[in-house]
Amino acid sequence: MQVYRGVPACSAQSAVLTIGNFDGVHLGHVELLRRLVGRAHSLALPAVVMTFEPHPREFFLPLASPLRLSSLREKLELLSSNGVDRVHVCRFDARFAALSAEAFIDDLLVKGLSVRHLIVGDDFRFGRGRVGDFAMLQAAGGSQGFKVDATPSVMVAGERVSSSAVRDALQAGDLDRTSRLLGRDYSVSGKVVHGDKRGRIMGFPTANIGLKGRRLPLNGVFAVSLEGALAKPLPAVANVGVRPSVGGDLQPTLEVHALDFEGDLYGRHVRVNFLHRLRGEEKFADLEALKLAISRDVAAARAHFKLT
Repeated sequence: MQVYRGVPACSAQSAVLTIGNFDGVHLGHVELLRRLVGRAHSLALPAVVMTFEPHPREFFLPLASPLRLSSLREKLELLSSNGVDRVHVCRFDARFAALSAEAFIDDLLVKGLSVRHLIVGDDFRFGRGRVGDFAMLQAAGGSQGFKVDATPSVMVAGERVSSSAVRDALQAGDLDRTSRLLGRDYSVSGKVVHGDKRGRIMGFPTANIGLKGRRLPLNGVFAVSLEGALAKPLPAVANVGVRPSVGGDLQPTLEVHALDFEGDLYGRHVRVNFLHRLRGEEKFADLEALKLAISRDVAAARAHFKLT
């Protein structure tokens, strides 16, 4: 899959296009991408995604924007795994936010990407003040020579699939609901970085996943699988939170203790798949109490994986 920053002034090749934030790439997104790729194959054209960085809500409401379900790298990996040929990551800044709906169509869709067929969600809005809608796209397509389809909402167990619903499920610690909405286990990936070695001192060495200031939409202690250490996923226990028992700067952390594994993971890019929530994050009176709690967590994780 090819990835580009922004949209060119003019495209020499037509495309089948979809547009959106695709945070989490849930089952609703997957259905839209399935239609995108199918149409692209039928027209012998590339399947192209336009997405935004940062998320528009992060631009307009930096202090009240929702927590991201996926990093840009994770989102791109998921788009690639769903058959997308090319992604244009548009920087969402003041200039982009001021773009009129008409200029969005003329400059980006028609000139920049030479769209032949556009597939969007049924609630897609665009342009300054979000005045652009599906009817405007259809009218423009009729005059400029591209077709427009809307993908209806996807329902799972009577619930509309959305990034907000996934976020709510994660914050409630409901991983079963999360998996139903995503169509897979929720995961976080990143590079293993050096920490304070406190876990090793207590007898439970952890891989510290670099979050680069990212706040995750869940917290607590979880049974997880760890990919990237060996050829097959490792059973593990993970802590997500600010580690209130050890003090510090209260920056969010993701620490993973792989069960029955000894090795050096520093510098590796790994993926943590969240399978079962063991408990919420707690503050303990001292390190001995914390060590005892970690022992119980490891035992609970071993029971989850049916390890002797």
